[in-house]
Amino acid sequence: MKLTRRSVLKGAATGAAAAAVTSPFVFLPNKALAAPWISKGGTIKVGVLFSQSGNLAVVENDSAQVVLYAIDEINANGGVAGMQIEPVVVDAKSDIKVYSEKISQLILRDRVISTFGGYTSASRRAVAPVVMARNHLFYYPTCYEGRECTQNIINTGPLANQHSQDLIPFMVENFGPKVYLVGSNYIWPKESNKNAKVWLERSGGEVVGEDYVPLGGSEFTPIFNKIRQQQPDFIFSTVVGDSDIALHKQFLQEGFKADKMPIASLTTGEIETRAMGAEAGAGHFLSAPYFQTMENPTNQRFVEGYLGSQYGGGGVTHYNMEETYLSVYVWKYGVEAALAAAGDIEEVTPRLIRDSSAGIKVEDEVSPEGLVWIDPDNFNIWLKPKIGQCQADGQFKVIKAAAEHVGPDPMSIYPERGVCKADGLHTPDGTVRQNVL
Repeated sequence: MKLTRRSVLKGAATGAAAAAVTSPFVFLPNKALAAPWISKGGTIKVGVLFSQSGNLAVVENDSAQVVLYAIDEINANGGVAGMQIEPVVVDAKSDIKVYSEKISQLILRDRVISTFGGYTSASRRAVAPVVMARNHLFYYPTCYEGRECTQNIINTGPLANQHSQDLIPFMVENFGPKVYLVGSNYIWPKESNKNAKVWLERSGGEVVGEDYVPLGGSEFTPIFNKIRQQQPDFIFSTVVGDSDIALHKQFLQEGFKADKMPIASLTTGEIETRAMGAEAGAGHFLSAPYFQTMENPTNQRFVEGYLGSQYGGGGVTHYNMEETYLSVYVWKYGVEAALAAAGDIEEVTPRLIRDSSAGIKVEDEVSPEGLVWIDPDNFNIWLKPKIGQCQADGQFKVIKAAAEHVGPDPMSIYPERGVCKADGLHTPDGTVRQNVL
């Protein structure tokens, strides 16, 4: 059946009503929402919802900047379907309530057709009920824990089976079996550690301690006292934002050495290392699909272009920025595919863009990390996992890289939940549930 705006809107009513059952937001169709999301002769409006202030700004501000850089790049090359993209930028202020409030504003007042945003799973889950209730579209451009099957979110960062599944065995093999888990206190670190424990058990490792600090927390002395007593072979960190910088600085202050007991992280990249100082980052490990030092013509062009632009004041590129950059191109190609399906730009809807994005590829010539594509079932991304070690200059040396692309598996340690398909979570009892968080 050909996808059109009318058929998608008809299907949206059922999906939106279902989402509203578990959401405080009620889907109320009205004339404004029935109007075209894109009007001929106008611009295509998109939301940019990142924290440019607060404890998460150390990473999210650069994500906002790279969205604007990608939009400028696309606009300079003719835009999308001959139309210019207009970003509507909102500072989420590292406040979960602000994410929730502003996503409604972007959809209802600003009439954006899609939104790019978030760095924590807490922020993603804050916007999800609104996005689902409105049958809208949100691009979440960083690593997350999985265990979800949503029909209104496209993810362009790695899942646990695409980073920690490689990182944990690597660390056990090279440093020893004992690990201390340290994370920020919210859902992503806790779920990531559930995954890490599975990979540890399979690798013959063991957890000797586990602690969490509040988002924005900066006091790690009590945890380092425990670490000194337990003497792990390495620390597995899911600490984010300003807290991540404090963790590494205090690691040095406590007299620990990276060559004896390194930190293995899913979050500590070039941005954090620049903020903490290269000395605090040197010797530690990161699992990510992208590093600034990757040697290929596309990445060289991306690094030089971005850092030389008005947006590149941060001085480095970073896995989260690159995944955000990719999300803008995934969206562009999704809009073009939706237009091809609908035949009229005014028939293109957020949900039609999502449904038209199944299997979308970002080729070597555009993607700094090389070819990636959107899984046609779960709408996460296929990529090549890598492990890098921070060097004395704050940049990372890639010491291990997957030879083949690894597919996203959001239910990797939860097979009993079912299989995520394009139309919802197919559970073992034969039911299909949409927008499962």
